[in-house]
Amino acid sequence: MLRFVTMRVLGAIPLLFLLSIVTFAIIQAPPGDYGDTIRSMLMNQGGVPAVQAEAQAEIYREANGLNDPIIVQYFRWITGIVTRFDFGHSFFYNKDVGQVVSERLPATIALALVCHILASLLGIGLGILAATRQYSWVDTGLGIISFLGMTIPRFLLAIIILYFLVFRFNVSEVGMFFSARYGGAPWSWDKFVNLMTHIWPVIFIATFGGLAYNMRVMRANLLDVLNSQYVETARAKGLPEGAVIMKHAVPNALHPLVAYQGVVLPYMLTGEIEVAIVFGLATVGPAIVGSMGVGDVYVTATFMLVLATTLIIGNIISDVLLVALDPRVRLGGGSE
Repeated sequence: MLRFVTMRVLGAIPLLFLLSIVTFAIIQAPPGDYGDTIRSMLMNQGGVPAVQAEAQAEIYREANGLNDPIIVQYFRWITGIVTRFDFGHSFFYNKDVGQVVSERLPATIALALVCHILASLLGIGLGILAATRQYSWVDTGLGIISFLGMTIPRFLLAIIILYFLVFRFNVSEVGMFFSARYGGAPWSWDKFVNLMTHIWPVIFIATFGGLAYNMRVMRANLLDVLNSQYVETARAKGLPEGAVIMKHAVPNALHPLVAYQGVVLPYMLTGEIEVAIVFGLATVGPAIVGSMGVGDVYVTATFMLVLATTLIIGNIISDVLLVALDPRVRLGGGSE
């Protein structure tokens, strides 16, 4: 197992290197840079004439290496990451990119993990319920729920919920994790409840899509497994139906869902990102969109690299979980 994990991690290094090149090139492809943002700010907010604003922008470009060729900017960025774990300087936030990431990534990961756990537990449980009551009203109702969860865009659902919160229920504290009175307060049960009242739309929307997928896959796989010969043999031995389902059928039906864990963390991250952009929460989503809008290239590239890393980590975790679930599976074709 250790050898497998080590080889996967080593194999991920060149993949991440390639992804960093492609990501950096795509981000730099559109015309313009942060110097244009400086020029626009000077003209629109400071009333500076266009010629002087452009001169100031050019000075900023020279001072921050924005006039260097893209390949020079890329190698300066990637060299700093490899040698000093330095992700560069954020032009917009005027601080190290690593500090920007550390401020926003933990909350994003925590929300994504909560959504993933809820989506997995609820989706698997409801999938078992639907499969064991095939063609009943319960199965039909859960099928409608899963269809809606897989087809309604998450950003659209976020906009609908935001509309009702603001214009129908007159909720004013939108786009924040806590009410003002809990901003610097120590953790308590009241503060936790206040947090939940602010972030429940993010958890609900991101969980809804993952739950729908888990439920559909679990239902389909469990129906196949329930018709297998070894399940019929277990029934013939006189085992209770509950034991047949939970001890013999469900573990084998879980295999595709375990393999799905390789992409579920990035999926939950993107779900959180979409909803956070609509609600304006201080997480990764608004930071990515904002940095792309102003040309803060190092922030955008770093966040995209982090998302790619989560995809690779998720795939490694899914392989390990698959072996833990079914010892017959061997990683890398070897013996455990």
